[in-house]
Amino acid sequence: MGMTIAQKIIANHLVDGEMIAGKEIGLRIDQTLTQDATGTMAYLEFESIGIDRVRTELSVAYIDHNTLQSGFENADDHRYIQSVAKKYGLRFSRPGNGICHQVHLERFGIPGKTLIGSDSHTPTGGGIGMLAMGAGGMDVAVAMGGGTYYITMPKMYKVNLTGQLRPWVSAKDISLEILRILSVKGGVGAIIEWGGEGIKTLSVPQRATITNMGTELGATTSIFPSDEITKAFLEAQGRGKDYVPLQSDPDAQYDRIIDIDLSTLEPLLACPHSPDHVKKATELSDIKVDQVCIGSCTNSSLSDMLRVAAILKGKKIDDSVSLSISPGSRQVFTMLSECGALNDLIDAGARILECACGPCIGMGFSPNSGGVSLRTFNRNFEGRSGTRDAQVYLVSPELAAASALTGYITDPRTLGEEVQITMPKTFRIDDSAILLPATPEEAKTL
Repeated sequence: MGMTIAQKIIANHLVDGEMIAGKEIGLRIDQTLTQDATGTMAYLEFESIGIDRVRTELSVAYIDHNTLQSGFENADDHRYIQSVAKKYGLRFSRPGNGICHQVHLERFGIPGKTLIGSDSHTPTGGGIGMLAMGAGGMDVAVAMGGGTYYITMPKMYKVNLTGQLRPWVSAKDISLEILRILSVKGGVGAIIEWGGEGIKTLSVPQRATITNMGTELGATTSIFPSDEITKAFLEAQGRGKDYVPLQSDPDAQYDRIIDIDLSTLEPLLACPHSPDHVKKATELSDIKVDQVCIGSCTNSSLSDMLRVAAILKGKKIDDSVSLSISPGSRQVFTMLSECGALNDLIDAGARILECACGPCIGMGFSPNSGGVSLRTFNRNFEGRSGTRDAQVYLVSPELAAASALTGYITDPRTLGEEVQITMPKTFRIDDSAILLPATPEEAKTL
C-alpha cells in the first residue's frame, strides 16, 4: 500500500514505535524554532539538560512577539535568548527581522524535513512540504539536544482541490471554507494533506496561508506536495539546492477525503468569536468597520502586501477607519520600499507597523470600545485583540483593503476588475539580521 506525503516523512524520521494511527511514535527532528514569548523557558530547559551544543541540523531563535519591549523584562529576555543562541549553536533572528514563520519559510524551510517550534502556527512550514508541528518548550529543548519527539500517530485526511479561484477570491477563503466544513475541532488527531489539480494554481505563500490556518482546525499539521511551484519559490530565494520533490503515492489511503471546487468559492469572513463562524461577505455588507489590520504569519507575504498596495494605490482610506500594515519580514518590507508599493500604502493612510506579530497577539493596535476590527489574522477569540467587547472578523487581504476604503464590510468583487501584480523573479537576500552562533571553540570562552 502506498503512503501519503506525511507518512513518507514520518517513515524517514521514525525512531520509535509503529506507524499505526492512535499509537505513540517517536520522531527525529531536523529543525527547531522558537519565538521570544515561549523561547526563554525553552532555553532555560535546554540549559538544564547540560548539553554543550544543539544537535539538530538547524535551530533558530526568533524575536517577533514582545518587540515593543514595553518593560525591561522583554529586553532582558531578548538579551538572554541572544546569548544562548550564540553559545549553543543557534541562529538568532533579531527584533525587526520578521515573524518566525514568514522568515523560516523564506530562508530555512526545506521540503521533507521535520520541524517543531514553540509556537502553534509552526505548521506554516507545510506550505513548502515540511512536516512542521507546534510543540511545547520542553519538547523543543529535548529535540535541540538530539532527543526524540513523541506524538500520537495521526490519521490522514486529504483535501482535493479542483478548478481555479475566481477573481478576488484568495487562499484565505480556502482556509475559511475548510474551517466551515470541519470546525475548529474537526482536524484533531489528523494530518491534512492538500492535493488535486487545483493546487497547481496556488503559490507557496498561498499554500502557507492554508497550512498556517490548519492550526485552527486542531490538526497535528497540514502539508502540501513539494513540486515545481515549490522549486520556483526556493530558486527565487536563492535556495534552489534545497528543493526536494515530494508527492503522495497514487494508492495512498486516507481516513477522510474532502473535495473543494475552487471555482465555487467566494469572499468569506470568520465572524466573532471563532475562526469557524464563517459567513459570506455578501451577507454582512451593512456592518460599519472601525479598524483594519493587515499582516500576521497568515497573510504578510510580499504577494499579499503587493495586492493590498495595488488596491489602495491612488485612493484614501475612509475617515472613520484606522488601518495598520505589518509586513511579515524585513525582506518583504524592503522590497515593498524598493518597488514603490510602500509609498502607495502610506499615501492611502495606512500606519506601517514593525515586522512582527503585533496586533495579532494583542501587542498594540487594540480596537476602540465595541469596535469592529477586520483582521487578516488566524484567530478572533474574545478579548485576544486587547479589547474585550471588540467584534473581530478574520478576512482576506483583499477584503480588508476594500473595507478600509469604504468603511463597511465590502466584498472586494465590488471594486471591479481584479488588480494584477507582478512578482519578482528573485527576492532580495539580506540575512545580516540573522546572527550566526559562535564556533564550538569560541563558545568554550562564553
